[in-house]
Amino acid sequence: MDLRALAIESGFATEYHTPYGDWAIKLRADSVPPVAGAQGTLVLVSAMSPSPTGEGKTTATIGLTDALRLRGQRAIAALREPSMGPVFGAKGGGTGGGKATIEPAARINLHFTGDFHALTAAHNLIAAVVDNHLHFRSELGLLAKRVVWPRVLDVNDRALRNISIGMGGTGDGVMRQASFEITAASELMAILALAKDSDDLAARLARIVVGYRGDGSAVRLAELAMTPALLALLADALEPNLVRTQGGSPALVHAGPFANIAHGASSIRATRLGLATHDWVVTECGFGFDLGGEKFMHIVAAAGGFAPSAVVLVATIKALRYHGGVAAGEMLVPNAAAVARGLANLTKHIQNARLLGVAPIVAINRFESDAVDELALVRAHCEALGVALAVCTHFGDGAQGALALADAVIEAARGGSPAGIKRLFAPQAEVTEQLSQIATQLYGASGVDYAAQAQSDLAAIARARGADPSLAVCIAKTQYSFSDDPKRVGGPTAQPLHVARVQWAAGAGFAVAVCGDISRMPGLPRAPQGLGGL
Repeated sequence: MDLRALAIESGFATEYHTPYGDWAIKLRADSVPPVAGAQGTLVLVSAMSPSPTGEGKTTATIGLTDALRLRGQRAIAALREPSMGPVFGAKGGGTGGGKATIEPAARINLHFTGDFHALTAAHNLIAAVVDNHLHFRSELGLLAKRVVWPRVLDVNDRALRNISIGMGGTGDGVMRQASFEITAASELMAILALAKDSDDLAARLARIVVGYRGDGSAVRLAELAMTPALLALLADALEPNLVRTQGGSPALVHAGPFANIAHGASSIRATRLGLATHDWVVTECGFGFDLGGEKFMHIVAAAGGFAPSAVVLVATIKALRYHGGVAAGEMLVPNAAAVARGLANLTKHIQNARLLGVAPIVAINRFESDAVDELALVRAHCEALGVALAVCTHFGDGAQGALALADAVIEAARGGSPAGIKRLFAPQAEVTEQLSQIATQLYGASGVDYAAQAQSDLAAIARARGADPSLAVCIAKTQYSFSDDPKRVGGPTAQPLHVARVQWAAGAGFAVAVCGDISRMPGLPRAPQGLGGL
């Protein structure tokens, strides 16, 4: 079945299509009517804390979607768009692997339908207008030293983290310190992913804080009179993209916020569109449940008005070895003792899912290096915890390799209750209260330690917030550990969570608590994926 026929079968009639060749379709989401009888059960794919090579959440999401369809279910995947930073950096592409991929992988991994480019252009247009105001000493009263809006690029480039601009003559702008972030970590990406429609997008854009005046008041994007131009730049990027899996399933691929820096989920528009037209929507969130899962529950689900009926926690034997103390270079060597130790990490993620009111299912993404005794350890451990376990081979076997997982998800969802999601705090709770609850209950931290800069940031936000809606907390930290230290692998270590600074993303509606030395502009590894071709 070609993509257009698959789109029609999925409830997306041709009048809602903007084709990109024969491999992708932009969908005018606001116009697509709900499909009669669609129940819209949402399944969230998360994971244990990953090893440096990742555990295969995207692959599991695709394999599960294909397997649900093989079981006769109307299912669709909702995935994030890949960023070219990881594609050419350490991680590689974001389209799955083996027989569990979305296609065409090269086009999706690189320029796709231009959404990332549109976001980058819009973000940098804001930066250019801000510096133009400084150059002409406009009436806004914006202080050059208190501009907080960065520039962005969709690359890993550590040299751009801290820069000086305006270094030429008097006609070349105001000299000041500035910075770059990767596009996927930007507030504009978060806004696109969270916006319900164009009106919501416009309102969120208007609330963006670009800097501060001398009296501490915030300068908002609304004061720059840029919203119409930005809406024009982002009009196409706001619409979800439809592609297909190698197994023939529909997949909505839209927005791409990182989960160790931003909130790490596909767009609300794509998820809602899937729920309105299908019986099952399988979506993923980035990294471990402590990052992407927590943010999905507290930020995405709350903003989108939906909730998962089941959570899949992807685990691998190699990650259990890693969290059991094995060096990254030895992760593929059987080591039952290390696996036994590493189960502390998986256990905490299971506990966290239950704490937030959802039924977890453990999906072992099986590798050839997995030993029988290691798999038996995990099976016995899950049985003792009363958690369903499915050993999956979708990478090599496609949908057939995820049928056990599909059956477990169907069984779990029958008893699941989206209304049963439990927040750790009231929606209007202060930022410090949210941080305390997440750190102590989900990370197993002894408390939260705020650096002087973080305390100053919180005070500045409190002075400038005015009538803004309540702020959620989005924690930016390492994905390899429950703490802010990537070397503290395994289970929780009862250490304080160290918050270095707090950034106010008023348009997105959250405060970003930057923990440890996490950066919003990643660097390339010693041997990047981009060397020698993909």
